Amino acid sequence: MTTFQLYLAPLRGFTDYIYRNTFTRHFDGFDGALAPFIPTVTADRFKPSHFKDILPENNPTLPIVPQIIGNQSADFINLAVRLFDLGYTSVNWNLGCPFPMVAKKHRGSGLLPYPERIDAFLEKTVSSIPNRLSIKTRLGRRTINDIFKLMPIFNRYPLKEIIIHPRTGIQMYVGKTDLDTFERCLAQSVHRIIYNGDITDLKTFQDVFGRFEDIDGWMIGRGAVTNPFLPAIIKAGRDDISHKVEKFKRFYDELFDQYRQVFSGPGHLLNRMKGFWTYFSKSFQNSRKIAKKVHRTQKMHRYMELVDRFFAEEAQWKE
Repeated sequence: MTTFQLYLAPLRGFTDYIYRNTFTRHFDGFDGALAPFIPTVTADRFKPSHFKDILPENNPTLPIVPQIIGNQSADFINLAVRLFDLGYTSVNWNLGCPFPMVAKKHRGSGLLPYPERIDAFLEKTVSSIPNRLSIKTRLGRRTINDIFKLMPIFNRYPLKEIIIHPRTGIQMYVGKTDLDTFERCLAQSVHRIIYNGDITDLKTFQDVFGRFEDIDGWMIGRGAVTNPFLPAIIKAGRDDISHKVEKFKRFYDELFDQYRQVFSGPGHLLNRMKGFWTYFSKSFQNSRKIAKKVHRTQKMHRYMELVDRFFAEEAQWKE
């Protein structure tokens, strides 16, 4: 099999530095990560909280690239320079976020229908920042035609790479990924292309890899949060990992403890862990049962009792 690199996708509210560091202490497979986006603000509104997730001292294990979301070149340039001063020689521009609250502000995938604005942004930004710029994008906001207006624009700039999730923004994460359109993008781009979207197990990776064997960069998000063994399985080309429940529980216990140390109250911690279980549950038999129980829990002590009992009496990994 051709040598390739695997990257952790940015899932806001999930793949922060606590998750990334805990993951790398328990699992293998990722070569790097794209950090969840930092929104641009005017220079006078920068706060330490903007940078906490990407501070070098908070990221000692997995190499990361900071991601920026915004549509004003001046604010983007200011933030990129600050990130360069922290040691980041590459930054990523988010043109893919599908959520309506972001898109309606012409950020993320909401900017894709406006190629002239993207061109003007790149013209001002690329030559003004000390970092190499990559882009994470979708095929369009409402139509795949957006990407074919953008490819000639992207080709005119010395981008580091383009990460493509082959859906439109309004699709969110439902429906099939459009591999035919992705293939057309490959043929039209002069840049390195990284594939991102719906790699949930070894078979789905091998199926897409078999079609695009020349791609040497792949990005996994939800599939890896659901099954943290997946990156190592993909790299090995086989699944021979034993005692998955026990290994996962050690990871979960540390993740829970790490978040407990940083959240100010039990409500924030409970909400964060509930979010994780929407993914974690899918790797276990009777996944809907545990997911429903966790979702209904309103008290931290009840949540802890429920999860402890699940691991002690019910947890069986879904093969």
